[in-house]
Amino acid sequence: MTDNYLTRKPGKAHSTPVLWISILLSLLFSTACTSVAEKERQAAAATTDKAEPQTEPVIVSVEPDRPKLDLNEDILYKLLLGEIAGQRGHLKISLENYLELARQTRDPKIVERATQIAVFARDEEAATESATLWVELDSHNPDAHQVLAAMALRRGDVDATLDHLQQILDYSLGDLNRKLWLIASMLGREQDKPLVMKVMERLFEDRSEDPQAVFAFANIAARMGETGRALELLELALKLDPQNEGVAISYVTLLQRLDRAEDALGWLEKHLPERTADDFSLRLAYARLLTDVQRFEEARRQFEMLAVSAPNNIDVLYALGLLYLQANRLDDAEIYFKQLVDHSDRFYNAKYYLGRIAEERKEYSIASTWYSTVTGDENYFDAQVRLVMLKAREGTIDSALEDLRAIQAASPQQKTMLIQAEADLLSTADRYEEALAVYDTALADGAYNPDLLYARAMTAEKLGRVDLLEKDLREIIERDPNNVQALNALGYTLADRTRRYEEAYDLIKQALSLSPEDFFIIDSMGWVLYRLGRHEEALKHLQQALKLRGDPEIAAHLYEVLWVMGKQDEANEVWETAKRSNPDSNLLNHVKERLNP
Repeated sequence: MTDNYLTRKPGKAHSTPVLWISILLSLLFSTACTSVAEKERQAAAATTDKAEPQTEPVIVSVEPDRPKLDLNEDILYKLLLGEIAGQRGHLKISLENYLELARQTRDPKIVERATQIAVFARDEEAATESATLWVELDSHNPDAHQVLAAMALRRGDVDATLDHLQQILDYSLGDLNRKLWLIASMLGREQDKPLVMKVMERLFEDRSEDPQAVFAFANIAARMGETGRALELLELALKLDPQNEGVAISYVTLLQRLDRAEDALGWLEKHLPERTADDFSLRLAYARLLTDVQRFEEARRQFEMLAVSAPNNIDVLYALGLLYLQANRLDDAEIYFKQLVDHSDRFYNAKYYLGRIAEERKEYSIASTWYSTVTGDENYFDAQVRLVMLKAREGTIDSALEDLRAIQAASPQQKTMLIQAEADLLSTADRYEEALAVYDTALADGAYNPDLLYARAMTAEKLGRVDLLEKDLREIIERDPNNVQALNALGYTLADRTRRYEEAYDLIKQALSLSPEDFFIIDSMGWVLYRLGRHEEALKHLQQALKLRGDPEIAAHLYEVLWVMGKQDEANEVWETAKRSNPDSNLLNHVKERLNP
């Protein structure tokens, strides 16, 4: 038994017409004597303690003796009525018939079925009656004790609950760790949290030196919302069994849930080097956590290490593709996504990102081909929007707008994306006033939409409307003081379009503290430092930003700082390198013409 008996739904079984046939057949073979196959199973169970540990331990029980039954008309009628009633959703009738059969036949299989229906029908009195009979007939069956433990807990009877849980631990066959997790899973679904914690404290008071028992108790505490206690228990379990990967992952995950990502990273960075080299799952958790806190370069190094030990792991390949794409290393990203186009789990996502790579390279025909093959998964909608945007390059804007407006949004988020796409199409044609009007209409109802506010702010910047930009970004920051995107955009605009440099510096500094490896924010810091006259510091930040992302705007900023500092040769080298990668960049042309007419 590998699942939680209390969560099984007999309704599924009722919908299977052959189930009642199998029950009848099982009754025909009543066990006056044990079959050869059953004897073999009992022999195997008897040697469990001597056998090698199983990779996937399971809880098993020896089949109890079953009575010889005459399948008379009354028994057959009640069996059929019980199954058909259940199939049609009449649980009360189904339960009544099975309870009568359970009392009449005392057959463990029928009693088990009655208990299952009673649990599903939420009839605690009937479940207690049938499970009590089940225990009488099959005293070491963990399923029966599990039901009685839950019923006792709901009555507030701690002693009875503990007695049945102890029966599961002491007498049912199978792996002790799996039995502990069976109990943890069952109790974790109960509603009376203080009572559950009381039961667990007593059940495990004699098992405080057993790392698996402590681990199971920590899981219960976390489910009950007792996160402080859960952390204590996980720390104890790690002390008892430092190499237990499951405990370590749970500890790190709980810290992350509590918004203590830095503590989780600190623990991992301290303990990963001393652990065994094959701690794949823990290193994967570390790599994902680095990604979550936007330490992308470090995350990429970790995923590269994971790829060496698991070169065909789909999740690792996918993460590497995304991280290389984020770093604008398009060739590397393409390699990983092309490895995934034949894997069903990432089939459409890989094609979508191959389209993004082609679009970034300005290979629009290839990008369209990739996008047109994305017919499912979460990127389908975005792929359709991008197809329209690419088609606008070949036809008229107005025709593309018609295509865009024909796309149906299935959620508020998709509706927002369509509004942004419409405004973007207008902006590409330098129709900024119309684009601004699209946002004005969408925001006219006064509902707070940070995505649209941010997009309108960026459009306002194109029109020189710094006042509107600041108004929209200030509203976002007021509601979300740690919104990195809004902090950086406002800080950069103030540094670039006004003389409010100190104010701009404070905003960008806050953004950088929240996202220290974001190359655009590093570029913003370099730009505001330049405006403040702190050229050496500006140079350091801009060089770092350009190393992280070969963006033409960053290159233009670095070119200007180097030129003003009198380092014309270095400035020209930066410009020429950037121009080779971005031959159509007007920004690079403008900065050179302005500084070197």
